[in-house]
Amino acid sequence: MAKEDRHFTHSTLRERIVEHVFIGDVLRTLWRRGVTDVEILRSEFDAHGYDVVMSRGSVVRHIQFKTQRDRDIKVSLALAEKPSGCVIWIGIDEQLNLKHFRWFGGLPGQPLPEIKDFKVARRETRNRAGERPDRRNHRMVPKRAFEMLNTIDEVVERLFGKLPAG
Repeated sequence: MAKEDRHFTHSTLRERIVEHVFIGDVLRTLWRRGVTDVEILRSEFDAHGYDVVMSRGSVVRHIQFKTQRDRDIKVSLALAEKPSGCVIWIGIDEQLNLKHFRWFGGLPGQPLPEIKDFKVARRETRNRAGERPDRRNHRMVPKRAFEMLNTIDEVVERLFGKLPAG
């Protein structure tokens, strides 16, 4: 396996593990608050800008997870078409513990903030000509556009609004 392929596989595995831990932490937080009417739906592949759909009542969240340490985050314009899309950038340590969160999204029921005017993203890998072409349907959302959240409770409130105390 080529070094680039190993990195991709390693990176994908890391993101999957973090995604599972995050979902477990959200469900545990909701459970402690007496909230059990939540649905979790997983996308088979990231063609529409999201990894997971979480819903509770009338709130349906299409969520894109990010774990990289870059300054700017690639976000698909397709996510902006969802009724309540959001991006959760999860800070992790070397043991894949969730350390903090960055939030980019609207209130429950509100669309993703406007992204079409952000810089157009470029493809990660080079084509046969050695170029990295534009990904016209993706934008680079700067780190400053994200709101810093320190706890999973804060994330749950951003996802679903005010909930019963735990």
